[in-house]
Amino acid sequence: MTDLAIAQTPSRRASVLGTIGSLIALPFRTWTGAIASVIFLTFCVIAVIGPWIAPYSPNANHFNAQGELLRLAAPSAAHWLGTTYYGSDVLSQLIVGTRIVVIVGLTCALFITLIGTNVGLISGYYGGRVDAVLMRITDLAFGIPFIPFAVVLVALLAPSTWNIILTISLLMWRTAARVIRSQVLSLKQRAFVKASQIAGASDLRIIYLHLFPNVLPMTMLYVAFDIAWAVIAEASVSFLGFGDPNQMSWGQMLYLAYLSGAIRHAWWWTIPPGVCLTLFVGSVFLIGREFEKLTNPKLA
Repeated sequence: MTDLAIAQTPSRRASVLGTIGSLIALPFRTWTGAIASVIFLTFCVIAVIGPWIAPYSPNANHFNAQGELLRLAAPSAAHWLGTTYYGSDVLSQLIVGTRIVVIVGLTCALFITLIGTNVGLISGYYGGRVDAVLMRITDLAFGIPFIPFAVVLVALLAPSTWNIILTISLLMWRTAARVIRSQVLSLKQRAFVKASQIAGASDLRIIYLHLFPNVLPMTMLYVAFDIAWAVIAEASVSFLGFGDPNQMSWGQMLYLAYLSGAIRHAWWWTIPPGVCLTLFVGSVFLIGREFEKLTNPKLA
């Protein structure tokens, strides 16, 4: 374990809070992590203020001076990123769509981490039948192909942002559970866990006040990666036409461009959401890379 591992001191809650603060500041220790963090935070700010800074309503139809629909207009002073086949402003869709991407990424990461970390902690600590049952459920989750499952489930539940979040969260916790469990299997053999058991500490206290702080760096690593994978998954589902039709997202923009047949020649409609997806996912992976160095110092 690294320098951010939790020392076994009486002020454990203060140590946990200190560790969380150190983990949040960790990406800023390198220039790549700092740039990635700035890009990620910029997208988060745009997600919050997007509807107020977008020049037009994302679904509004625009017309030229002759009253004709401004279909697939190239970038201009009035429309910096041009218009869509339906006469809507691309820049406005790009800005407003950021909110859905950030909501899906952060919410899925929260649910995936909650499920995966708890499954890993409980399975590794208790072992025996509890471990066997939870790991067989995890194996089952590994055996389900994500995209077909997501498409079928979203189609059955009706396409909506929250159904997409539910679908992604139900499948993507499996890797985190496996890795956290392996760490707990090692940690529970340590002297501080044995000492706590002898002192009469409850299982919940040992799991969440003694073991959890020591797997926290690994948990943060999976939070970062889960955000990226969730955004990619949402874009994939939306591009296949199963996104929320009432909410604009970058995947939805690419789907509409493909549906209209303009995806090959209206570059101003397809490149901006593609670039934003690349920047967002890349920044989150680079932040995750900093946490990966913490959990595996040989990578530094």
